[in-house]
Amino acid sequence: MPTKREIHELVDQLPEEEVPTVHRILQVFCADQAWRSLLNAPYDDESETEEERHAVDQARASLDRGEGIRHEEIRREFGL
Repeated sequence: MPTKREIHELVDQLPEEEVPTVHRILQVFCADQAWRSLLNAPYDDESETEEERHAVDQARASLDRGEGIRHEEIRREFGL
């Protein structure tokens, strides 16, 4: 389990241009109870169904065809 000290060390290593993004993430994490609940939810240990495997295969094929959304576009959309 990481300690707060380790997190502080990571923050100290952040490139300056990423500080605003990490700041927003930490604000959401600290303020949003639903977000914290999701992060603390137990690991899903149920086996993947054939339907789920098929959906993942379709998603990967879509990305292979270039139909995904670029990371930069998502960041821009959310003002990050």
